[in-house]
Amino acid sequence: MKPILLKNQFNPEAYKVESYVAGGGYESLKKAFTMKPDDIIQLVKDSGLRGRGGAGFPTGLKWSFIPKDPTMQKYLACNADEGEPGTFKDRGIINNDPHLLIEGMTIASFAFGASVSYIYIRGEFVFGARRLEAAIAEAYEKGFLGENIMGSGFSHDMYVHCGAGAYICGEETALIDSLEGRRGTPRIKPPFPAIEGLNSKPTVINNVETLSTVPSIIKNGAKWFAGIGPEKCPGPKIYGVSGHVQKPGLYELPMGTPIREIIFNHAGGIKGGTFKAAIPGGITAPMLVEKDLDTRMDFDSLAAKQSMLGSGGVIVMNNSTCMVKVALITNRFFSHESCGKCTPCREGTTWITQILKRMEDGEGRPGDTAEIERLCGMIFGRTFCPLGDGATMAIRGNLAHFRDEFIYHEEHGRCKV
Repeated sequence: MKPILLKNQFNPEAYKVESYVAGGGYESLKKAFTMKPDDIIQLVKDSGLRGRGGAGFPTGLKWSFIPKDPTMQKYLACNADEGEPGTFKDRGIINNDPHLLIEGMTIASFAFGASVSYIYIRGEFVFGARRLEAAIAEAYEKGFLGENIMGSGFSHDMYVHCGAGAYICGEETALIDSLEGRRGTPRIKPPFPAIEGLNSKPTVINNVETLSTVPSIIKNGAKWFAGIGPEKCPGPKIYGVSGHVQKPGLYELPMGTPIREIIFNHAGGIKGGTFKAAIPGGITAPMLVEKDLDTRMDFDSLAAKQSMLGSGGVIVMNNSTCMVKVALITNRFFSHESCGKCTPCREGTTWITQILKRMEDGEGRPGDTAEIERLCGMIFGRTFCPLGDGATMAIRGNLAHFRDEFIYHEEHGRCKV
């Protein structure tokens, strides 16, 4: 497939507005201004674009939830937090092609009437934040942001907001709390952000990759986009491959590309051993094993395998990997990043980490694995946000395939690998 989102990845000048415009940049924005906002929303609906942040919710449908009242203040927030281990796709766009994101955000804002937008970026991504700020300044200078953009009568302001590195702020209501200057913790829903979001006003929250896809849909049409990949999950998808592979990196492929093809054809195959397992969508996604390698990497196919596409961050592990250690590392992350608002997540992930640490240190006890499973049951479905669910899904997915390694740690005080 000819790259769409990553087409400028190897152009060292692509981050500059002159280079972006020379390659056809902002032509989609110009075209969008000749359309009615409702027609843009319908076009995105017809394309079948689903959110690339993990949930896979239909993008055009999300936009349509925003009230139509033209006098009402509305916001767009771009989630560029990207805090989940194994996920690095959005940085490829932000660092190398920031105007693609800016153009997509401006089109989206025009479609549902947002006069202000924010890019909420993880605080550690200093380079990306500075590149975005410079690109936004260029866009203002060239008339692609600000008052009466391109003579359309539409005005829009855009800002970069740096978070403080909290993983929980990837959850949309925690992100809103952080934007408002408070500690980022999830809110009870309803009300949903489309009705009461930032500053209690209607707000759309979309991921970097989702918004960066919009200009190509405006340019080429819904039928073109819907023709890429599977019918229910169409379009291009960026897969970030890391771990025990010969060529880790970003690969833009049609949605639904089998994970076997991604690992062995594009990422060069396994490094330092043979294939053991792969996490298909960031560390919350339950892992796949060898019998699952022909699974297509799209929302529905992975859900059928009791896993999920998530962010598309593929973490590959070879046969030297200890799965108890994998469980410890992943759950330690969730325990550290829990906001502490709800008891099952705050306490449960901490207890699980303590048990796994003891097992990994050779001090496992009979019944530890069963206790981990019991604690997972006490967390799942009982938390304000998906962080607790994600932690338990990761562990349960691990245990489903490698329970014998956990039992071996219990019985022998060391790793089976």
